[in-house]
This record gives sequence, structure tokens and C-alpha cells, in this order.
Amino acid sequence: MARKKHHEEHENHERWLVSYADFITLLFAFFVVMYSISSVNEGKYRVLSDSITQAFRNFPINASGEKVDVTANGQNNPMQAWLMKKRAAKLEEQQRKRKERFKKMADALHQALAPLEQQGQVNINQGAFGISIDIAAGALFQPGEAVLDEQAQQLLSAVGQVLTYTDLPVMVEGHTDNVPISNTRFASNWELSAVRSSAVVRLFVENGVLSSRLTAAGYADQRPVADNDTVEGRSRNRRVRIYIEAPNVTDGEGKDLAAPVTQPAPEHQGQFNGSFPRQ
Repeated sequence: MARKKHHEEHENHERWLVSYADFITLLFAFFVVMYSISSVNEGKYRVLSDSITQAFRNFPINASGEKVDVTANGQNNPMQAWLMKKRAAKLEEQQRKRKERFKKMADALHQALAPLEQQGQVNINQGAFGISIDIAAGALFQPGEAVLDEQAQQLLSAVGQVLTYTDLPVMVEGHTDNVPISNTRFASNWELSAVRSSAVVRLFVENGVLSSRLTAAGYADQRPVADNDTVEGRSRNRRVRIYIEAPNVTDGEGKDLAAPVTQPAPEHQGQFNGSFPRQ
């Protein structure tokens, strides 16, 4: 019986094409995904860019970068209207806190100077730019002298304690009448007014007020508040003015304008009658 001839199996040398096709398919899918990720929606990008630009500008712009007018109710630019409203609310809050702060400071100063106020020798004014305190020179110094009396030192030390609770600039001014002075210590009213203001500043420094906040100036008879032709007018012109400067709430420095004056300050007593007693 004849034996069947054995045929060898045919070896497939093209199987690598399957793996190659799978690799190409995966590579194509990878590049499709990468392209889709890198594609940016130009419309959404433009909206985001315009919003950021308008947020950092003081006026709105259109798609071409041109300035556009905003109506009173902000209908043309809701974001700009919202920013303006927020800025106005912040400014209003700062102003409210500043008024409250100055009110507390003024009350504390009224308390510290109550004895002189009752005698009509002090005038304290609170305005939009700060607080000014006019003290009769006769309540602080002997005629023609620049050494603070013992009682004056006690009263001004109380004022210095109030000033230590703030970080505001303080200007101390010396003023005289137009009567010339000439003695062994002061050649003119200029020297007298300057030394008197320096004496007050030195006392404030001794009571803890930072010297960098203080300024002393002497104006002699150059800034009168009354007529020097009368005795009463010359008495009013002989004075020391302490001016506490208010900060600018719109300067954008982020400064805390609501720092409290923690020293208790009840309602003051006594009213300024418009004139100082004769020195």
C-alpha cells in the first residue's frame, strides 16, 4: 500500500501587516486627540480676552478694541457697570469709616482738652481734610517765653496719648501777633513761634508719638485769624495750632482707614466762644 505524501504547511509571512495596521490606527487616533485638544474656540477666547481687558481698564471696549460709551444704567456693558457700582460702594464704606474714626478722635481730644475748652481757650474743628486744634498761647506759655507750663504739659501729654492711637501726620504751628519782640533769647516773632511749636512737638515725642509723623513750623504774625489792631484780635492770633491730617481715601493704597481710636472719649463739655482771653 502506497504511503500518502506529506505536504508541509505554508508559512504566512504577511502577519506583520495586522500589527502594523493596528499601530497606524492607534497613531492616527493619537494625533486626532492631540489636534482636538490644541484647537481653541476663537469665539470663546475673544470673549474671555475682552472681559479681562475691560476689567483692568477704566472704560469698556468693543471687539475691535475701540472705546465705547456706557449708558447711565450700564446696559451697554454690564461688567463695567458692576465694577463701577462696586467701586462706589467701597468708596462710600471708606468714607463712612473715616468719619466714624475722626468722630472718635475728636471726642477723645475734646475730653483731653476739656479744662481749656471750658475756659474758652481751645477751638477744635473737624473738617474734610483733618482735625485742627487752636490753643491760646497764654494757656501754654508765659508772655515772650517758649517753655510749656506744668499744667500745659499735662494737657498736651493727654493729647499726645490720643495721637499715639493713629498713624496720621501731625503738623504743629506756632503763631504770634504783630507786636515786635526782641529779648536776649528771641530776636523776632519768627524765632518765638518756631521754638514754641518745637516745644509741643518734643512733648509729643516724649509721650510716644513717632517723630516721623510730626512737623513743627513757625509762622510768626503771617497767618492771623483776627484783626491785630485790637487787643482781642491780637490775643486770638497768639496761638498754637495742632493739625491732624486726614488720609486720602481714594489714593488706592489699600490703607486701613478704620483703625479705631481705643481710648474712651465721652461727650465733651464746654464751648468755644470765638475769642481767647487776653494774655
